[in-house]
Amino acid sequence: MQRVHDIDNLQQTLTRARLEQKRIALVPTMGNLHQGHLDLVKAARDEADLVVTSIFVNPLQFGPSEDFDRYPRTLDSDCLKLMEAGCDVVFAPSVDTLYPNGQSGLTTVHVPGVSEGLCGARRPGHFDGVATVVSLLFHIVGPDVACFGEKDYQQLAVIRKMVHDLHLPIVIKGVPIAREPDGLALSSRNQYLTPEQREKAPRLADTLKAIKERLENGRPTSETITWGLQQLTELGFRPDYLELRDAATLSPLSETTRSAIVLVAAHLGETRLLDNLYVRLS
Repeated sequence: MQRVHDIDNLQQTLTRARLEQKRIALVPTMGNLHQGHLDLVKAARDEADLVVTSIFVNPLQFGPSEDFDRYPRTLDSDCLKLMEAGCDVVFAPSVDTLYPNGQSGLTTVHVPGVSEGLCGARRPGHFDGVATVVSLLFHIVGPDVACFGEKDYQQLAVIRKMVHDLHLPIVIKGVPIAREPDGLALSSRNQYLTPEQREKAPRLADTLKAIKERLENGRPTSETITWGLQQLTELGFRPDYLELRDAATLSPLSETTRSAIVLVAAHLGETRLLDNLYVRLS
């Protein structure tokens, strides 16, 4: 496995791969990897001949109250995990490599519609930062396919719309949420939970399952969402949002929506947890 920090060396490797008619996959990450990230690498391995995993803590997607400097940097251990998972190239650029002229006045990418509401409303500018850095990585790597986890469902929708609108020749593959045996969605943030909070955290997924069951049994949407919010609050969560959206577009439900998704963001102590679950409407 190669570990590359600069763009020229990365592109030399990728040029050789293309001359050999190899299909290239990209897995963008911010590092501090867990099994969910490694599942993305496995999915990429199934789709391509050469897998590139980027590790870059992107300052553009951190808000003023979010601690960019506190985000864990675990590059050496991440590389060991990636080697075992079958990654071919790790691209770990510095901030100066990707943003050589600084971040002030930088050309950015805004994806309207799907980036608004949900996490976009709680973290203004976050998805502009995500879309900008992913666009940069797409242009640098030029992958045939890129893999993203479905836990960050709004992020996945933003990337899909950006690729569609900009006519980028990249297949975007969503990979199902990786979970602990007790149902908790894997996340780098889980390490911040206290033992007591970690014991309680799977109730977030349990609540989504109960909401899904109620909706698929014909219970009214607004009544069910209100019930879900009450359940989460009683369990000790502080919900940012709990919403039901069209699974394909993330737009509000219409009379023709049949495939929906219930999305939640909730704080448990100081840790913000995300989860979602597909719902089939009759």
